[in-house]
Amino acid sequence: MVIGGGAAGFFGAIACASAHPHTQVTLLEAGRQPLAKVRISGGGRCNVTHECFDPDLLVQAYPRGSKALRGAFSRFQPRNTVAWFESRGVPLKTEADGRMFPVTDSSQTIVDCLLQAAKEAGVQLRTSTPVKSVLYTPELPPDKRGKIQGKFEIGLKNGEIIECDRLLIATGSNPQGYRWAQDLGHHLESPVPSLFTFNIPDPRLQDLAGISINHVCLRLPDAGKTLREQTGPLLITHWGISGPAVLKLSAWGARFLQEQRYQTPLLINWLPQYNPESLHQLLLVVKSQLARRLITNSCPIPVPKRLWRSLTANVGIGAQHRWGELSKKTLNQLVQELTQGRYLIKDKGVFKEEFVTCGGVNLKEIDFKAMASRRCPGLYFAGEILDIDGITGGFNFQSAWTTAWLAGQAMGK
Repeated sequence: MVIGGGAAGFFGAIACASAHPHTQVTLLEAGRQPLAKVRISGGGRCNVTHECFDPDLLVQAYPRGSKALRGAFSRFQPRNTVAWFESRGVPLKTEADGRMFPVTDSSQTIVDCLLQAAKEAGVQLRTSTPVKSVLYTPELPPDKRGKIQGKFEIGLKNGEIIECDRLLIATGSNPQGYRWAQDLGHHLESPVPSLFTFNIPDPRLQDLAGISINHVCLRLPDAGKTLREQTGPLLITHWGISGPAVLKLSAWGARFLQEQRYQTPLLINWLPQYNPESLHQLLLVVKSQLARRLITNSCPIPVPKRLWRSLTANVGIGAQHRWGELSKKTLNQLVQELTQGRYLIKDKGVFKEEFVTCGGVNLKEIDFKAMASRRCPGLYFAGEILDIDGITGGFNFQSAWTTAWLAGQAMGK
């Protein structure tokens, strides 16, 4: 039995039924339509995985779960994901940033593939079938290895009771799944949001919505040295900032930001390709060579002009100020503004399409060779219900495919 008709649930059910034809696999989904999150992921394109085929590098994209996933990725990684879909007539393509999508650019292609694969493997899919309770009863004597065997009773909301001897819970961040895991003896790392945008009401960003910068560096100064700074593209929005750099920082800083109630300083380096000294020297040369030019009209650095005008205005440079009039003090302030601009996060935005949760079932209680529970015989976990989360870019889907494939292989043995 598999509870949860998302990416992990489907992949686990297919893996089990395909590898072990003698098994009878039933997939229970509460909603009318399975794979709902897959349908809307990646703006409707479905970012299936990431083109990173070295497990040692791949695990670096996971703020939580990297150590546990290292061995798992040696058995099923993005290369295997690509081969799995291509063998079923769904080739993937790689974009410049490493993200991989179906060549159709449609998530429906992935949905149809999973539905067809489940059907061909003999998986019994039951939609509109919400589960109310999960009960484990150790009923059989220990086997030859001394392992206790038992059965699970799955209570449905319609009153029906279904029994099974192997159970995979793949309910994502659904609180019910967490409760069942606890009822079956597991501890939870408290779930908190990951992958979200920053709400920053700052006059420097007003009227700049839609401006994107290809390469910035973000840092949470109060988080200490353990939280690494993040670089990448940034998008200024009506409410603050978004883009890959922001989403990566929100993932690595998920627990810290939650502890701060999403109110904490943020340092933005708009020019990480320069250090403060080299930028200072560049601006001195510009001051000498373009002494008669208006500062706001002649931007010597690779930032959008509207952003340049906003940042120069913030250090007191007016529309009529010329480079030759730039004082030493104002020059230093401008360097500081460009390389260590201090902003205040007031709240988190919601990255609705790919909302990810940090936290879940404690990984020490899972045997990652089989994704099997160390607390309850016959119980398996896969996907986001575990305390695993990745940065944006296809990494969360990959951990779902990997953990589900391992669980499916092991369940039918």
